[in-house]
Amino acid sequence: MIALLNIFEIVAPVFILAAVGYFWVKFGFEYRVEFITQFATALAVPCLVFTALMNTEFQPYYFGNLFMAAILGYFLLAILAFIFIKIFNLEQRTYLMPLIIGNTGNLGLPLCLFAFGDTGFGYAIIVFSVTSIVAFTIGIRIVAGGGSIKQLLKEPLVGSTVLGLIFMWQGWKTPSFLGHSLELIGQMAIPMMLITLGVAVARLKITDLRQSFLYSFCKIFLGITAALSVSFIFDLPKVAISVLILQFSMPVAVTSYLLAEKYEADANAVAGLVVVSTLITVGISSILLAFLII
Repeated sequence: MIALLNIFEIVAPVFILAAVGYFWVKFGFEYRVEFITQFATALAVPCLVFTALMNTEFQPYYFGNLFMAAILGYFLLAILAFIFIKIFNLEQRTYLMPLIIGNTGNLGLPLCLFAFGDTGFGYAIIVFSVTSIVAFTIGIRIVAGGGSIKQLLKEPLVGSTVLGLIFMWQGWKTPSFLGHSLELIGQMAIPMMLITLGVAVARLKITDLRQSFLYSFCKIFLGITAALSVSFIFDLPKVAISVLILQFSMPVAVTSYLLAEKYEADANAVAGLVVVSTLITVGISSILLAFLII
């Protein structure tokens, strides 16, 4: 009973904040997703990432291993996803990226923070950074036939991650007034991301519930399989392994829908995957955490 209450305490705040965004839109209130998303990705999230890394104890061996594990994990997941779409004869431009890229930012970071504390959050940022690199290079190339390293370097998240890793490595700290200011801005990121996730779920439409459920469940299963597989290869502490598995189990990212809409893939199909996989995650993340925090 105590274990179940602990899991509920971890999961509940995440999905309550998402529910706030969901019902805010359903009640007819205005929510400008474009502005909030731009503010979060350009300022709040980079500040959060930088300050979290700066304040994390440097563990070069484990951070390096986790980075390589995440890269290998995505490589394995890409192979599994490619086999999956070939078996089901699905369009590659529409389905490959959603099956690979999970919502390691909006949903993964808060879950890892609440479940594993600051140490787990530091590990989660490493996986999130790898996810972003994959999404803005290979992901865009899959959906649009473009994407480059130059485009990736323009992302504020990349700069904040590199800078945060340098500060962590050298043991540097910003002046107190600047550090507190950056932390205050960064604290806005998680509530904003979760509420925006709820708004996105409320606005997206499901065109084929049965198909969306099948593909969403398979996406999460393939992610867990890939993470478990690479966790046996690299020497990682238990918390890092738990974070890797939890991050790879995350639902289809809203980014996949936005790119499908922008580059004229089947955005309606991707929207269904985003909504259904996010709802499935409520139960699956609770079950996963029951095993991971033992």
